Amino acid sequence: MAKFVAIEGLIGVGKTSLCHILEEDRQARLVLEPCDDNPFLASFYADPDRFAFPAQMFYLASRFSQQMNLRQLDLFSDLIVSDYLWEKDRLFAEETLKGHEMDLYERFSSLLQGAIETPDFVIFLDSPTEVVRSRIARRDRTGEHVIEAEYLDSLRERYYSLWSRYTASPIYVIDTSEIHYVDSDEDRAYMLRMIDGWLNGSPIAGAPKPYQAPSLQLSMFG
Repeated sequence: MAKFVAIEGLIGVGKTSLCHILEEDRQARLVLEPCDDNPFLASFYADPDRFAFPAQMFYLASRFSQQMNLRQLDLFSDLIVSDYLWEKDRLFAEETLKGHEMDLYERFSSLLQGAIETPDFVIFLDSPTEVVRSRIARRDRTGEHVIEAEYLDSLRERYYSLWSRYTASPIYVIDTSEIHYVDSDEDRAYMLRMIDGWLNGSPIAGAPKPYQAPSLQLSMFG
């Protein structure tokens, strides 16, 4: 049976880049978030109150469809890697939806939850907000230039709140401002060795241990 790894993190932190590295070097099958396909995304960034609900429901439907295809991918690969965790969908909904919109979202989400595959482990990529914003500016995607630091800070806090209660899989937190696996062959090799160790049940020396919520701090950058 194939191993299933979910990679999570803020916008622009390097999730999809790591997925493609695993595709290239470990022949992983990828399940990538349909960011560019969401017709409401640019409008949401410009006017969140008006477009949050259609943008979120588009993601919910798209992610569920992808999750249903995981069993088919299992037939063709020993490793499946996704650049999101299913539970992340609710995290964004809690950030953007209110009142009846949130109630309706919860009704649909709860109906779908039972059919979702659980990853063997989660990799959470984190970086200071100023680093994330510089990467967002550098990749210059439509609509993302209006994302504010306060939104990223709030989102990070919600991630760590989720990790504090998520028990389905181990979570490994990596600071991507310290390991440059896109630009450095040495860091890329080190990242791959860490992931191989987690996949094989034999973590390498110095690799992060499964995340445990600290009592007084929500995140490494909070």
